[in-house]
Amino acid sequence: MKITGTFLDEISHDIPHQNWGEKEWEKDFQSMKLAGIDTVILIRCGYKRFITYPSEVLMRKRNCYSPPLDLVDLFLRLSDKYGMKFFFGLYDNGCTSRAWEVGALMEELDDAKAVAEEVWRKYGHHKSFQGWYLNHEISAGKKSSQALEEMVKYNQLLGGFVKDISGNLPTMISPYIAGVKKVGADNAVDINEHEKNWDNILSAFKGKVDILAFQDGHCDYEELLDFMQINKSIADHYGMTSWTNCESFDRDMPIKFLPIKWEKMLLKLEAAAKAGVDKAITFEFSHFMSPNSMYQSAHGLFDRYMEYIQEK
Repeated sequence: MKITGTFLDEISHDIPHQNWGEKEWEKDFQSMKLAGIDTVILIRCGYKRFITYPSEVLMRKRNCYSPPLDLVDLFLRLSDKYGMKFFFGLYDNGCTSRAWEVGALMEELDDAKAVAEEVWRKYGHHKSFQGWYLNHEISAGKKSSQALEEMVKYNQLLGGFVKDISGNLPTMISPYIAGVKKVGADNAVDINEHEKNWDNILSAFKGKVDILAFQDGHCDYEELLDFMQINKSIADHYGMTSWTNCESFDRDMPIKFLPIKWEKMLLKLEAAAKAGVDKAITFEFSHFMSPNSMYQSAHGLFDRYMEYIQEK
């Protein structure tokens, strides 16, 4: 199983910013191409007041700062140049910490729609603009809640909206399992609970969400294949494409976040291959597995990964 897509974490909400300009980003796109990456996903176009392009909508409505570099334009030009597909991640006003409070998330819907319209008008002519990323991450625990219903409704409405304005370009989500590494052993869902919950969620997303890319880091390694097989089965049932988000950072470490140990990534890629998922993407190449990363251990991960794909 090869990693053929990566998120682009431009705002660096919870990981250090690398302070790259156009020269450094092009060098990294060249490294992505060398590693076989054909898809890049902007994880969010803005967070709170920091944004990736000079959005008139967000500078007016959210008093956002005007960025020194239009990264959306840069990423699209580089995607055009290196033959990659680009998925645009929508705006996050910072309510993520309150997203599970009833009413908090829906406050953002109008802003997200306005941003989508602005971006499609401004950048939709690029050949590489091939999809949308609905960036609020969903999880379903042991108990259903009104907040979960609202999260599902938000993504359902936004997914339908961006598909309508862009001629039905595909939409993707990257949810997470309510597993032991996220909620602890007492609250972690089992396979049956997970399947029931996500069958309900994906039934609401049919026709609005096209690609399901579950994060692979929230359960134990020995459980992962079972969860991946369930995820693929449900996605197939609702006519969705099943990807895996193979996290290239290590959730087992006390420090957030460092590049993952190669042996752990290999376990996850082998599970994805056995489950028969259609594509592996990662969060995220530039910090955690790039030869250009600020982390020296990312350079080693890149070398081990390149040896792996060349052996295959």
